[in-house]
Amino acid sequence: MQINGVRIQDTFAEGFSVLGARVLVTGHEKKWAFKAVTSATGFASSFIGCGAEAGVEGVALKTPDGRPGYNMLVFTRSREDMIKELCGRIGQCVMPVPTTACYDNTKGEQKIRIGGRLRYFGDGYQGSKLIMERRFWRIPVMDGEFLIEDKFSITEGLSGNFMVLGADLEKTLHACEMAIKVIRKTPGVITPFPGGIVRSGSKVGSRYHFLRAATNTAYCPSIRGVVESNLPADVN
Repeated sequence: MQINGVRIQDTFAEGFSVLGARVLVTGHEKKWAFKAVTSATGFASSFIGCGAEAGVEGVALKTPDGRPGYNMLVFTRSREDMIKELCGRIGQCVMPVPTTACYDNTKGEQKIRIGGRLRYFGDGYQGSKLIMERRFWRIPVMDGEFLIEDKFSITEGLSGNFMVLGADLEKTLHACEMAIKVIRKTPGVITPFPGGIVRSGSKVGSRYHFLRAATNTAYCPSIRGVVESNLPADVN
């Protein structure tokens, strides 16, 4: 098929079932909430090497404490991975940022204890409070208290990608950048690779036994003469 002069191959789209969580971080000022979520979503481009795929979803229009805030999305392949990633990213990248607080902002039935694990940082001086059937922990820190919700919800999600093939670098990269601008306006969606675009698409497996994924040789133009290539003649 063709849409606006672009040829689209009628084939499947690669996708993987994942678990997702939306974490709301607020701060005394907008800049501190932003610093926290950008740090907490670092090194999270792919499950293959990062443990999670994460990114900043956008500004929170409404927050529990009335302060400015941002939502970040975190996706993992298992419940255990989500516990590990949220505890590590919130504990090391959100709690240390001045004035921040952290809330669950996911509509999901599954619950995992995050604040209830991080509370031990309070060294016995942490306190809890139940508000509207939601438990929060108040952890003493050097600027006052770090407030975090006891449990966070997780829900089913999808990790996927599509390929853009073009004749030259400038036009193809520009097309990808325009696509990313549209994708980022969609709630509940992130593009975790730097700039939202990944050039190192991979295939499952490798000729090296210690690698579970390697470069997708069928789509690498520089070696099309020595591998079984899936690239059309006009794609570079």
